[in-house]
Amino acid sequence: MLLKTVEKLDDIPELYHDTPIGLLLEYHNMGREYDNYTQAQLLIGMCMDSRKHLKIPDNFAFIIRSGGANLQHANFKVSYAIGVGGAKAIALIGHNDCGMRNLESRKEIFIQGLMDRAGWTREQAEEHFVKYRDQFEIGEETSFLIKESRRLRDFYPKMPVAPMLYNVHNNELFLILDDQI
Repeated sequence: MLLKTVEKLDDIPELYHDTPIGLLLEYHNMGREYDNYTQAQLLIGMCMDSRKHLKIPDNFAFIIRSGGANLQHANFKVSYAIGVGGAKAIALIGHNDCGMRNLESRKEIFIQGLMDRAGWTREQAEEHFVKYRDQFEIGEETSFLIKESRRLRDFYPKMPVAPMLYNVHNNELFLILDDQI
């Protein structure tokens, strides 16, 4: 999958000019001076990873954090942000080195952590892992983000949805090139 660097206004695809998605890229990557907002313009679905912090003004965006930026179980929240909150676009932001990729490799850490910190038995923790692993495994990050963006576009056909990748090493946002760009 190809990533598009966004360092200057000319790097923002025409599709996102004068949209909340373009503004997100300007605020975060280009240091645009913050505008004042009284109502959110954008819904951001992003991973719950603590290494990510967006540079955006207050009241600019609703943010739903979910492992791997997987919003499959947040449709009502997304619908609420659009229907009641007035969000005009969706930015789906995953990141490199995501812990929701290759969950099986973290099975023992997961189980031991629940035993040590939550007081679970090994059997409870293992059953929990096995029950939900496939539901939350994202596979390769950019492929998942493209797939999830397409799902959201199908579910909300009038909403622009932009898949992005956050680089946890340099804190930059990249557009993921898909069939929309």
